[in-house]
Amino acid sequence: MLGKKILLVDDEPDVIEIIAYNLKKENYEVFTANNGDDALEIAKKVRPDLILLDVMMPGKDGIETCQEIRNTPEIKDTLVIFLSARSEEFTHLAGYEAGANDYVVKVIKPKVLISKINAMLQLSIKTVEQSRILSIGDLKINRDNFRVERENEEFILPRKEFDLLYLLASNTDKVFKREEILEKVWGNDVVVGERTIDVHIRRLREKLGAGSIETLKGIGYKLTMR
Repeated sequence: MLGKKILLVDDEPDVIEIIAYNLKKENYEVFTANNGDDALEIAKKVRPDLILLDVMMPGKDGIETCQEIRNTPEIKDTLVIFLSARSEEFTHLAGYEAGANDYVVKVIKPKVLISKINAMLQLSIKTVEQSRILSIGDLKINRDNFRVERENEEFILPRKEFDLLYLLASNTDKVFKREEILEKVWGNDVVVGERTIDVHIRRLREKLGAGSIETLKGIGYKLTMR
């Protein structure tokens, strides 16, 4: 059974052959492309867990490709490691500013690269697992079972109430605008009434306390848990 998916993008056939061989030995499912445009199309189709991306390519280079990855909703969170023969500091900075997670200088040592990939994917798995449970003060929100705990009291919220609370709790420093809440909780293809958000906010306040969610008139809502 194949493991996680890796998209390898490089215009040098020898590089693709060597790296792909070593990745497959580690049980990774490998996809390849030799230019940025093909890489974007393949990435949107296969949704790789990680992309190894050459910086210097004809046509759309790695920097431009990475920027497009970060601006494409279905693949924007994909891990990206740049591969490049260039070791100058400004080139590294350009890669990170484009959204790369790491940067590896050629000549590539396969064992070192594989070790780096393994570590990065493991860290990514742990981060995802940890993000399933949010803790804000004495409030715990568990996305796996839709349970909310506070001061030794546990209750299960209806799905939309839970999704709304989880969104607000995902960034307690942020004021979430009504338009963003509608998009992320109800989706663009669902038509809901003007008062839908207000009703759900009121129900959450009844369960969490009157000062739990702050309303900023004309702007949106913010989780405060006062």
